[in-house]
Amino acid sequence: MIEVLRAGPLTTLQDLGRPGLAHLGVGRSGAVDRPSLRLANRLVGNAEGAPALETTFGGLVLRFTEAATVAVAGAPAPLCVDGRAHACCTPVTVRAGQVLELGMPTRGVRTYLALRGGVACELVLGSAATDLLSRLGPAPLRDGDTVELGRPAGPMPGVDHAAVAPLPHEVVLRAVPGPRADWFTADSLTRLGRATYEVTAASDRIGLRLEGPALTRQRTHELPSEGIVEGAVQVPPDGRPVIFLADHPVTGGYPVVAVVHPDDVAHAAQARPGQPLRFALHRPLL
Repeated sequence: MIEVLRAGPLTTLQDLGRPGLAHLGVGRSGAVDRPSLRLANRLVGNAEGAPALETTFGGLVLRFTEAATVAVAGAPAPLCVDGRAHACCTPVTVRAGQVLELGMPTRGVRTYLALRGGVACELVLGSAATDLLSRLGPAPLRDGDTVELGRPAGPMPGVDHAAVAPLPHEVVLRAVPGPRADWFTADSLTRLGRATYEVTAASDRIGLRLEGPALTRQRTHELPSEGIVEGAVQVPPDGRPVIFLADHPVTGGYPVVAVVHPDDVAHAAQARPGQPLRFALHRPLL
């Protein structure tokens, strides 16, 4: 077992989520930055989708009651075991009785801590993911909780360190026009592809809220609720875009002006408040 001495601002259990259930009103959820979850798991010999801990702005302190191998990926954060510093993206052995501390990321928002063997917990609709919008899955960790280690399912990969590109200062997201792009003026679509927005503190696992030039609609009537996908850029009445992330609703009643490329959603997930963000808007290939 692992004792949670401090849970930090927000630490949840995440895997690759619950795909394919939107027709039942259940979103995918899961890790917001899936490539980082996969990498952390590979470094400790887990299946890529094994449950791991997703921390938001660090602050996690754990005491291990048995030896374990861990790895951290995602937003680079100070990692210490009994006060000794260790590198991110590197397998680290923690002995029984030692305390692991994960600090505030130097860049980015979410850091993933994978434990060799994963985390043993009850699955909900086939997943261990915590969905903050629908409240499916385990509750976010609290001080004093315990986490049970699972059993290793494969050999260690024999990798000492995984090199990853640093997170950028300015986030640039590839996107294509959305299903309701024709609801906006031509000037607004041009503005979306050229303007620089700023990520606001109101962002969370549900969506990234942006501050910047407002988009103007040329159709002002009501839109019936329709399906929403991860990466959809929805525009509420104030005209400021919202990028939907892992815990997004499955339907929405505001027009979707664009959709972020699936490979770039993880970049959006690591954008922190105050960080500049731009859209590289492309026409879809037919």
